[in-house]
Amino acid sequence: MIQHLPAVVVLLTILLQFGAMWATGHAREKYGVKAPAITGHPAFERAWRVQMNTLESTMVFLPSLWLAVQYGFPLWGSLGGLVWVFGRTWYAVAYLADASKRGPGFMVSAAGWAVTLVVGVIGLVRAIAIG
Repeated sequence: MIQHLPAVVVLLTILLQFGAMWATGHAREKYGVKAPAITGHPAFERAWRVQMNTLESTMVFLPSLWLAVQYGFPLWGSLGGLVWVFGRTWYAVAYLADASKRGPGFMVSAAGWAVTLVVGVIGLVRAIAIG
C-alpha cells in the first residue's frame, strides 16, 4: 500500500486543482465576470485567488513530494502530502467564505509541504553522501 500512497496524493492534488478551477468558473458565471476579466465581484476574486494560490503552491509541493518519495521516504513524503492536501482544502474553503479566515489552512498546508521538502532534502543528501 505504501508504494501507492504517493499516487493517491497526486490524484488528490489533481482533484483539488479541478475543484479550484470549478469554483472559479462557477463564480465567474454566477457573478457575471466576463472573460478575460479577473476582477469584479469580491466572491469571484476570492475564487480566482484560491485557484491561483493553489496552483502556485502545487508548483513547489509536487517537486518536494517527488524528492521525498524518490529518495527513500515514500511514507513520510506521502503523509506530508496528505497534510498538504488537507490544509489546502481547508484554506480554499475558508478563503472562499471569508479571506480573513484562510490562515489556519495555509499553516497546515505549509507544514505538510515542509515535511516533504525536509525529508526530500535529507534523502537526497544521504544518497549523494553514500554514493
